[in-house]
Amino acid sequence: MIGTANPMDLVSVRQAIGMIAFSVALAFGVEPSYAQHAKPPAAKQQAQAAPVTPPKEDPYGALLRQGTMGPASIPLRNQAALDLPDGFAFIPHDPGKAAMESLGNHVTDNFLGLIVPAKPASWFMLVEYMPAGYIKDDDAQTWDADQLLSEIKTTTDEANKQRTAQKIPALDIVGWVEKPHYDEFTHRLIWSIAAHDEGIADKADDVINYRTLMLGREGYIALTMVTSQSLIDPQRPIATLLLSKLNFVPGKRYDDFNVSTDHVAEYGLAALIAGVAAKKLGLLAVGLAFVAKFAKVGIIAVIAFFAAIWKIFRRRVTTPR
Repeated sequence: MIGTANPMDLVSVRQAIGMIAFSVALAFGVEPSYAQHAKPPAAKQQAQAAPVTPPKEDPYGALLRQGTMGPASIPLRNQAALDLPDGFAFIPHDPGKAAMESLGNHVTDNFLGLIVPAKPASWFMLVEYMPAGYIKDDDAQTWDADQLLSEIKTTTDEANKQRTAQKIPALDIVGWVEKPHYDEFTHRLIWSIAAHDEGIADKADDVINYRTLMLGREGYIALTMVTSQSLIDPQRPIATLLLSKLNFVPGKRYDDFNVSTDHVAEYGLAALIAGVAAKKLGLLAVGLAFVAKFAKVGIIAVIAFFAAIWKIFRRRVTTPR
């Protein structure tokens, strides 16, 4: 997600982008398409009777073809449904996982799929269902954002020990992009932190995991937008729009909780945000740090790929035949 390379000049940056774009195209198992030669004059058509191979579909188009385009209702297991608006696509588990892994991203068993824009843009969103049980939300009225941030940093520092052992760069938590806020009527929660590899000074390179989630009776659905510091402001409304289109089905809603039969989570909202919940379960704080660590690579690759496709398109229009 966040690179540790030394600063590069413009030429070397372009070279790196081109290499990443080429890798992404290969990862999807397709090649960029080029325009066919102009149709020869009628007198030469018989001499050039070789069949013309139609252009192959670009990797992003191939990914979209495996998904569902909005507007559409997307079922999320037996728990919820996403009223996907026009202009977005939902990529289901298998192609979504393949796409994430091809970009160097890790997904867990809770991964349901991806939400991506119907037209190229520099973000993507992970969709996950966490079967955590019923999470009590009463601590939302008293939490201290500064204390939560301190706990996030402590949890990340502990996780960094394992990263170091695995030769993965340690992660620094920069601070809040958006302090946590919870709507007790809709049971929707939003928060976001910025992070980067140790030693990175350029704030534009800070990785943003814009976390939005909705609580249900047996767990919660998380929608995590992966983007960068320089792009989060215009993309923030996209994340809140998609969250507003998420609803649990009857019987699975937060208000359907049955105190006599239902499992209550071992933690509340504050522990969920701080990553303490993951620690209590014997896991790394994957929601706060691990996803962010790899997402930056994906952003760079996606941006590079789109840039490469644009260059190909321009070549098709301007190159003499």
